[in-house]
Amino acid sequence: MRPFSALTAVATAGHHGYELRAGVGLVFEPFLGRRGALALWSVALPAWLAMALSGDERFDRMLAFDNGTGLAGGLVHFAEWPWELRHGLPTLTQAEGMPPERVPAYNRVLQLWVAAAALALIAETPRHARPWALAGLALGEPLRRSARHHFRWAREQARREPDRWSPALSA
Repeated sequence: MRPFSALTAVATAGHHGYELRAGVGLVFEPFLGRRGALALWSVALPAWLAMALSGDERFDRMLAFDNGTGLAGGLVHFAEWPWELRHGLPTLTQAEGMPPERVPAYNRVLQLWVAAAALALIAETPRHARPWALAGLALGEPLRRSARHHFRWAREQARREPDRWSPALSA
């Protein structure tokens, strides 16, 4: 069993669920639509968790890649939105599209996600899987660009269907 990898999968799911519930959409929704993105994550996240819980060495490379991508995905938030250190932890002061009252809890989700992914990479990535971890981390820039596209798209969706989206997106 790889507990930090399992926690990273759960934290990734928590991030996606939190953003969806907050009305800012789901990762890859602009490309796949809501149903497509839900289908993707409904398969990918349980598979990630199952691989981590199995402890099977044949999943080393995939877990390293997923954990690297998870860390990159979490860090994108701190690259894109204003943050400050609070009690030694990076903390967003705002997040595009996130209502201000939801940002404190959102920070806890992000902090858990980044910490779990970093610990998974450090403690659970065998030497032969390190190139896969680096490949996952290298997705940081494409994920950052995807996030920018997502929020441009989400603002347009919020103008068209304000009842389905966070009011902060149309402000």
